[in-house]
Amino acid sequence: MPVACTPTRQSFQTHPDRYRHWQLSFDGDVATLAMGVDPQGALNPDHDLKLNSYDLGVDIELADAILRLRFEHPEVRAVVLTGALDRVFCAGANIVMLRSSAHAFKVNFCKYTNETRLGIEEASDSGRMRFLAALNGTASGGGYELALACDRILLVDDRNSAVSFPEVPLLGVLPGTGGLTRITDKRKLRRDRCDVFSTVAEGIKGKRALAWNLVDAIAPLSRWDEAKAQHAAELAAQVSPCEGSGVQLPTIEARDEEGPNGLRLAYQYVQVDFNEKDRTAELTINAPDTCPADEAGAVAEAGAWWALQAFRELDDAILNLRMNFRDIALVLIRATGSHATLCSTDALLADSEHWFLRETRSLIKRVLKRVDLSAKSFYAVADEDTTFVGCFFELLLAADRSYVLNDPERPVRLGVTQANAGMYPMSNGISRLATRFLGAPEMVAQILEHGDSFDAGTADELGLATAAPDDIDWDDEVRLAIEERTSFSPDALTAMEANLRFPGPETMETKIFGRLSAWQNWIFQRPNAVGEKGALTCYGTPSRHEFNVERT
Repeated sequence: MPVACTPTRQSFQTHPDRYRHWQLSFDGDVATLAMGVDPQGALNPDHDLKLNSYDLGVDIELADAILRLRFEHPEVRAVVLTGALDRVFCAGANIVMLRSSAHAFKVNFCKYTNETRLGIEEASDSGRMRFLAALNGTASGGGYELALACDRILLVDDRNSAVSFPEVPLLGVLPGTGGLTRITDKRKLRRDRCDVFSTVAEGIKGKRALAWNLVDAIAPLSRWDEAKAQHAAELAAQVSPCEGSGVQLPTIEARDEEGPNGLRLAYQYVQVDFNEKDRTAELTINAPDTCPADEAGAVAEAGAWWALQAFRELDDAILNLRMNFRDIALVLIRATGSHATLCSTDALLADSEHWFLRETRSLIKRVLKRVDLSAKSFYAVADEDTTFVGCFFELLLAADRSYVLNDPERPVRLGVTQANAGMYPMSNGISRLATRFLGAPEMVAQILEHGDSFDAGTADELGLATAAPDDIDWDDEVRLAIEERTSFSPDALTAMEANLRFPGPETMETKIFGRLSAWQNWIFQRPNAVGEKGALTCYGTPSRHEFNVERT
């Protein structure tokens, strides 16, 4: 069965010069991102993006803008998100787009928008910048979910503008971008008020929205600009300024090449080889032979610094696997390259407080989380000439299984550094080592003591290998593991992996993605939502929805 990709492969790379939906402007240490969605600018020309409703293309621009603010504009301490249309902030995800999309696309779309909004929250938590949602008009569904990701919400009090979650009453689905979790766990609304709010299609306005803590402040039209500037200044004052100039981010590009078994996506440090026969992809990430020895060297290389470039490429590769190659069942991860480069880079990232290195560290953390949250099976394959050390060892820990070749004649390099001691926590707030050894926490310190170089036998003894076959059994054992995995139901695997990857502490983030995987994945396939007479199917048409009234 050939590997299927989307008819037109979706790119996740853009630039402010090409934005169609967002206007980015600057006033000293305050940046403004104004949402003015081009109705004719949908990825699918059959969709009109009315009332600042969004599709994946709109959110790709938002994610790009947030990333560029973090790297290219260190002077920015507060970001104002507002609407560029009269009396409209954002109407949420475009309903026609959702209704006409494949199920796998719907869920991956919701996942991507969740990660973008969590990126906003992570930027605030890191102390780099604060975010103000200046709701110049109605914010409904995903529009209000975007506002909830910000540190403060200001709503215009014009007797018309409201915040709302209309998904349950109008569409038969849920606020899929973490909405219910954020109003309960983040804003801490009372349960009964959450219930009312989530079932009132027209939403809640002005003073009542403020009294219920759905917004932080309201302002009349006569004071709107003044209030917006005041709140932005207050948020900016909470952030210490960064020294130094911004770093321009080069475009990430993958060349289409002919691989040994089909298509190859070739980046500078990352390569993805697709096997059309068995629905697998081999993803290889490589560390260069040389790297900057100190902070000044890394800053001088800027956007071309290998650590930043490699993990931006990995991010793009993972997004391609999710959205453009949805038939791929299993990703085999290989890590190669210089042991010295990995150790040196990890030490540099661990010790530096320079804003650029801290932002690079944050980006690596987010990319590794993207791996954790992808609905793909991942096997780490540590065979001859691989180097799973430090930040690359995190990929082995992120994998569902790890196969390590135990053959002295074909050595494998493994090792732990500062990167594995909690520098890149998972969505559950703890390290991948701590997550792996939740039942034996003493093993974490024992493993970290082994340092940046140990062999396959030691890895097996420490519980870091799922299997460590010798050279006689290696090929057959890995082949059988691959064949078995690709024969299973993709639905069952997605559910199993989502349950197994995040043991330990529950956080707002794990709740958001757990509910996305369970609730939205399930509801998006139910007849009451997407059947012939489902609410999502009938919305905006002359037909009225009909529900199966059995509670399940």
